[in-house]
Amino acid sequence: MRLPRSDRGRLPLALLLVAAVTVFTATVPLLRDWFDLRVYHGTVDSWIHHGGRIYDYLVPGTTYGFTYPPFAAVVMLPMALLDLPAAVVVTLLLNLAALAVVVRILAGRDWRRHGWFGCVLGVCALALFEPLRDTFSFGQVNVVLLALVLTDAWLLATGRGRRAGYGIGLAAAIKLTPAVFIGLLLLARRWRAAAVATAVALGATALAAWVAPDASRFYWTRALWDTTRIGRLEYVSNQSLQGVLARLGAPDRALWAVAVLLVLCVWAWRASRAVAAGEWIAAFALTGLTACLVSPITWVHHLVWLLPSFAVLIRAGHPRIAGTLYAVLCTSVVWLWFDDASGIDGFLGSNAYVWITLGLLLWLPVGQLPAVRPFLSRRATATAPAPSTAAAATSPASAQPGPASAGAATAPADTGSGPGRGLARSASSEPTGSTRPAAAKPQSSSSRASS
Repeated sequence: MRLPRSDRGRLPLALLLVAAVTVFTATVPLLRDWFDLRVYHGTVDSWIHHGGRIYDYLVPGTTYGFTYPPFAAVVMLPMALLDLPAAVVVTLLLNLAALAVVVRILAGRDWRRHGWFGCVLGVCALALFEPLRDTFSFGQVNVVLLALVLTDAWLLATGRGRRAGYGIGLAAAIKLTPAVFIGLLLLARRWRAAAVATAVALGATALAAWVAPDASRFYWTRALWDTTRIGRLEYVSNQSLQGVLARLGAPDRALWAVAVLLVLCVWAWRASRAVAAGEWIAAFALTGLTACLVSPITWVHHLVWLLPSFAVLIRAGHPRIAGTLYAVLCTSVVWLWFDDASGIDGFLGSNAYVWITLGLLLWLPVGQLPAVRPFLSRRATATAPAPSTAAAATSPASAQPGPASAGAATAPADTGSGPGRGLARSASSEPTGSTRPAAAKPQSSSSRASS
């Protein structure tokens, strides 16, 4: 089927697509009833207005409460001024703004080439992506964290490395998983950025300890280490290596540790290559994939960390592979094995998102990006010196210009140091469930996962 080429022909198709996606997202995913946002709002309301303790609050009718680090509760204090409907609106707007930042960083200025129709198709595709659907409909924070982390990737990729680290530090203080990006900075020998990220994370944690000392003491000495607060490891929404082992009936910690170590070794090797090639977006994409795999709990909505990988695939000239994998992540296919994940089909199907994540970690193109202006780099006129008359005189003599001359016009001015420089269903009380009838004991995606 060939798409219409004129704007007049495209307009009815665009309106039809937008209407279909809007109806879908307004009727299917939102049946999750903003569960995680209700955890956040209820916790802050109980803490500020009723003298409750952060980690004692439970959503009425459930056994689920707040399990993020205390700094996350401090950041969410403005919710105490809002009722729940207002909090829903603010959260939606915040997530939309964060998503716009993510898309801007990953797509750069390339989005302009596709015009308004391409933008409509892109928005519809994003709305169908299951991790994003769940993030919005639960009222989760994943997209905001992704935007914070990718801001540092942008700073590094555009030669502004001296300003990097703040986003990663804040994200790590709000939720533990982004701390793995500090490891990437260390691997890349970006000592200043790593120090900034660590200092910001520790400073934010110290601020939370000053504001809520009892809650901080409880979290770091008890709540963090209490695995019963996380949720059922074997639950199909847990698309991590630990989830695979648990569904196999082999939640052995030693076996999981070995699997994690192997993944970390692969990550270190591949991320080092990406940094050496100056491909910071690819390095951050590989790190996000690794975080999803090694975390004990990776609910489906955590997989927004896969978005940079799809951007890298497209930019490296593999749009069909990216489209196929992305389409699988729009299908909610893992929920077909919600009741029974046994057998070969269960092993393959219930862990489908894990296999995609692992495959991307192993085969994401590194060192294959086209030799053009990097992601969101500065304009050549702002970063390259004016050509000298000598260069103008000698350039015609070269029949085969070398790569150095091709890349000189796009090299960032502030390169810093280190190897990477220069660059159908009914409403359910199951919080992380598909929109099918709930299990007897629902698992909360946010309130039971500190990762």
